[in-house]
Amino acid sequence: MKKIAIIGAGPTGIYTLHALLKNNAPLAITVFEKADEAGVGMPYSDEDNSRMMLANIASIEIPPVFISYLDWLKEQSEAHLTRFGVDKSTLHDRQFLPRILLGEYFRDRFQAVVDEARKKDFQITVHESTEVTDLKTTPEGVTVVAEGFSDPTPFDLAVIATGHVWPEEDEATRAYFPSPWSGLMDATIPACRVGIMGTSLSGLDAAMAVVLQHGTFIEEANPPTVFRLDESSEALKIVLMSRTGILPEADFYCPLPYEPLTVLTDAVVEREIAKGQQGLLDRIFALMVAELELADPDWCNDVALRTLDADSIRGAWFADRKKHDPFTWAEENLKEVERNKREKRTVAWRYTVLRLHEAVQEMVPLLDENDRARFKAGLERIFIDNYAAIPPQSIRRLLALREAGIVSVAALGDDYEKTFSSDRTVISASGKTWQFDVFIDARGQKPLKTKDLPFPTLRQQLQSTGEDIPEVGEDYTLKDPEILRGRIAFGAIPWLMHDRPFVQGIVECAEIAEAMAKSAAQLASGARRKLPWVER
Repeated sequence: MKKIAIIGAGPTGIYTLHALLKNNAPLAITVFEKADEAGVGMPYSDEDNSRMMLANIASIEIPPVFISYLDWLKEQSEAHLTRFGVDKSTLHDRQFLPRILLGEYFRDRFQAVVDEARKKDFQITVHESTEVTDLKTTPEGVTVVAEGFSDPTPFDLAVIATGHVWPEEDEATRAYFPSPWSGLMDATIPACRVGIMGTSLSGLDAAMAVVLQHGTFIEEANPPTVFRLDESSEALKIVLMSRTGILPEADFYCPLPYEPLTVLTDAVVEREIAKGQQGLLDRIFALMVAELELADPDWCNDVALRTLDADSIRGAWFADRKKHDPFTWAEENLKEVERNKREKRTVAWRYTVLRLHEAVQEMVPLLDENDRARFKAGLERIFIDNYAAIPPQSIRRLLALREAGIVSVAALGDDYEKTFSSDRTVISASGKTWQFDVFIDARGQKPLKTKDLPFPTLRQQLQSTGEDIPEVGEDYTLKDPEILRGRIAFGAIPWLMHDRPFVQGIVECAEIAEAMAKSAAQLASGARRKLPWVER
C-alpha cells in the first residue's frame, strides 16, 4: 500500500480523504489534526465561533460528502436544531446557518468517510490533538515529525491541508486582538470603546462576539431584528473601520450551479494567456466588458463601462455606495436582495461579475509585476466585494446594532496611523482621532510566503530555490527543489493566495482536494502551469 499523510482535517483534509476513496488500490492513510476533533475545521469549531455567527455558504453550494448538508440537517432532531435558532420545518438549500452547525456536519462526514474507507480495506489512522511540527523529505519519502507521534517510517506522499493561519493567542492582550480568532471568543470584553479594523463579515463577526456579552438579539419571524442592550452596558460603542468605510452587500439570488460564460470562456482565457504577458490584463478586461455588455447592456450604459479600464472601474463600482450613508445603503440593498429572492430574480450584472472572477483568476499568476499591482488595486477589490456578499441576517443584525446606538462606521482613507499601547489603541486619519480601549484586527487571512511555513526542514528546502512563494503543479505537488517533487501536495490556502486570490472557500477546498488526490495515483505527475516567459 502507498502511504499517505494528511496534515489537517478541516474541509480540505476531509475532501482529500473523500477523493482518495476513488483510488483503485487501497491506501494506508494517516490523518494528523492538531485540534481535539478531526473533521470540524477552525472556521466552524465551537471554540472559535458563537452560535450567532453564520457560515457564508448555503447547502446548495457545498460539495456533498455522500449526502448534502441539507439532507444531513433533515436527519437532525428538532430539539438539536432549535439550540441554534433553526426551525426544522423551514429548512431549505439556500439558507445561511450557524458555522458551528456546519462544523458538526463536517465532523460527521469525516467519520463517515473513515468508515467507508475501512470498508474498502484502506488502512486509516487518525491522530487528534497532534500538531505536526516538521516535514522531512528524503529520497525515501516524507517523515512526519509531530507531538506524540514517533513512527520513523516515511510516507510516499504528504498532503498539507492546514487551512487558515491566525496569530497565536499569546499575541493578544486585554486591549488588542490580532484577529477575531486569537483569543477573542474566550475573552471578557467590558462595555467600552471598541475598534474593529475591517467591515467585511469577519469584522461583523468580531462585533457579534463583543455585543453578545452585553445584550440579546430579538429575532422574530418577520424583520426588523432588534438588539436589547443590558442596562449596565450603555458605555459600549463599536466603530467598524476600513479604508473606504463601505459595508458589504447582502448575498443575492442567482442560478446555481453557475451558468457558463459566453465570451470569456476557459478556452478564450487560455488563448489570451498564450499571447504573452504584455497587455494581458487589459485584453482580459476588454473581454469582461464584452461579457457584461451581452448580459446587461443597461447597467453598462449607466456606469459608462466603455469609458472605463482595469484601473478606473473600481471607482465606478463603489461610486454609488460612497454617495450614501453606509447603513442607509445596507438597508436599501437588503430590501432589494430580499425582494429578488422572493421573486427569484437575478440581477444580470452582479451574476456575471460573480462568474467572471473564477475565469479571470487563471491569468493572475502570469501577470507581470506592474499589472499584478494594478489587478490587486482594481479588479481584485471588485471581485472580492461581489463574491463575499454576506448573509442577509448578518445585515439585519448590523442594522439592529446601529438602531441601538452601538455601532458606527469610519472611512480611514489610504493614509492613516495606528498606535498601540498597553491599554489602548489610537487611530488617526484625515484630521480625526479615535481612541479605543479594545482593538480587534478583523481584516481576514493574509497571503503568506515560504518564510512563514511552520515546518523548518520543508521551509529550508523551499528557500533553497530562491523563490518567495512555493510553486505547485496542477495536482498541487511542489515542483522545486527536485527532492520535493511529487512528494508533497501543497494545499495550504494562505500560501496559494498570491497566485489564486479567490481561493478561500469550501468549494475551492473541494477542488484543491480533488486535484491533490490524483497525485496519490501517480506521485510524480503534474504539468507545470507556469509558462517559460513568466518571471516572478
